[in-house]
Amino acid sequence: MTTATAARATFRSSFALGFLACAGLLAYAIYLQLHDGLEPCPLCIFQRIAFAALGVVFLLGALHAPKRRGGRGAYGVVAMLAGLVGTGIAGRHVWLQLNPPPIPSCGAGLEFMRETMSTTGVIRKVLTGSGDCGTVDWTFLGLSMPAWSLVWFVLLTLWAGYAAFRR
Repeated sequence: MTTATAARATFRSSFALGFLACAGLLAYAIYLQLHDGLEPCPLCIFQRIAFAALGVVFLLGALHAPKRRGGRGAYGVVAMLAGLVGTGIAGRHVWLQLNPPPIPSCGAGLEFMRETMSTTGVIRKVLTGSGDCGTVDWTFLGLSMPAWSLVWFVLLTLWAGYAAFRR
């Protein structure tokens, strides 16, 4: 196997592994929703969208597996941007859980907000958080689901950078 082929295979397998991680995380979140009745708050839905976007970039990168460093770098940058957006959303969610609003309010559901507000208004409202976003319904090893999402976003963002920019 030539060096270019080895780098290409390694990039492909690394990005495929990133895709599988995103798919597994999304599948588990949907399982918890459908099987255990754990309804996602608006910030959870945004995190799912970010995981899906990151997963799509990983999948496209794995399928394309560009030979040139520039192509791999482009996929890495886009994946890292998606991961950083997810990191920001999950970080905000963790912050809301650690610092709940003084007067918790359930707030409107995401579907209602989408019907009555502009897209930027919905994003602004969701990121300011509501009482239900500050509630911790699920923990594993002492961390809430948004905290685990934050951990996974950081790991997957670093993984994308490593896979795309290693020599």
